[in-house]
Amino acid sequence: MNGHVIKNAKVISENGISEGVDIYSKNGIITDPYPDACEYDAQGMYLAPGFIDLHFHGIMNRRVEAPDNLNLKEITRILPKYGVTGFLPTVGPTMSKEEDVKLLREISRVVPDGANILGFLLEGHFLSLTGAFKSLPEEKDNEKKVRMLIDAVKPYEAIFCISPEFPGIDKLLDIMTQNSLPAFVTHTRADHKQAQRAIDRGATHATHFWNVFPYTGDIEGGVRGNGSVEAFYANPHTTVDFILDGEHVEPVAVKMALACKGIDKVSLITDSNVNAGMPPGTYTGLDGSDIVVAYEGGPARLAPGTHFPGGLAGSGLTMDRALANAVKMLGVSLADAVRMVSTNPASVLKLSHKKGYIKTGYDADMVLLSKELTVEACFVGGEIKYDRKMEGKS
Repeated sequence: MNGHVIKNAKVISENGISEGVDIYSKNGIITDPYPDACEYDAQGMYLAPGFIDLHFHGIMNRRVEAPDNLNLKEITRILPKYGVTGFLPTVGPTMSKEEDVKLLREISRVVPDGANILGFLLEGHFLSLTGAFKSLPEEKDNEKKVRMLIDAVKPYEAIFCISPEFPGIDKLLDIMTQNSLPAFVTHTRADHKQAQRAIDRGATHATHFWNVFPYTGDIEGGVRGNGSVEAFYANPHTTVDFILDGEHVEPVAVKMALACKGIDKVSLITDSNVNAGMPPGTYTGLDGSDIVVAYEGGPARLAPGTHFPGGLAGSGLTMDRALANAVKMLGVSLADAVRMVSTNPASVLKLSHKKGYIKTGYDADMVLLSKELTVEACFVGGEIKYDRKMEGKS
């Protein structure tokens, strides 16, 4: 493979922004300078480590769970346009573990042609609250089911969404986290003791935090109840992620997480439905339910006549919008916003040794951003997978 050099970039790192930097790569890895590399002129634009989306269902009218795995293949091609170099395709349940296994075996055969698949996030199989789901699978043979799902996504890793109050979750977590990756807590009304027990067994990350984490209520007049939210804020070893579109969660809640957890423990996700990257309108959502989108980039809401009219059903976010929203809504620096969409998600997935930074020896996954924070180019393993200058050209 020929090597590349991105010249004259403003490189965003954990130490801030360095101007006029040249970044070399070869065989997919960032290297020390060497002669004869193919040049790409960054023209003084920002160069950030590639974005990693920890929770993603669909984009541009394509969904991960479509039985035709060409949808997922095409999704990997689309995502670099939004700066994404790696993601967790997120799969909801059917009503049968046999159907779940069949679907996962099919889509796990996909060979990415753009953004890398970093594992599969399984949402809905072991939850207590439905949220936007119409219903949840019945609870039986769950230890066997966990092992079947883990096996079905190989060679990728399976990452599980769980509710700490789900029956038998302690034993299930021992199996779910044997790969050393965390389980993701969500869709829960667990009290703080249940949540802490799950944290102790490896459920150390909370996804779409604040959404479907209902308040446990007052214990008695004037005594506030405590649930998973408080358990995650109080534990120094936990991490959280948010859908920062201005509707799923008030920005003040994200600011509170930054104050409680610190910048290194907070990530941003899309939890995108099929309307991401699409204009306003009505679409068919993840489980066949109609969704309504009021504006481009806005959340999906269940349409009239569905099981929960008006209810949130995923977002229309893309990761470049999430980055810009962090700067605008939270008032964080660009370097800190990049941590929330790249460095921190890499850490959650135990990939900090090779992703999330622009450093020698790291994967050459990078995104070039204009001063307005639009994605101008995206590199996966050093190869150009999106270049705005080439849009519309054959």
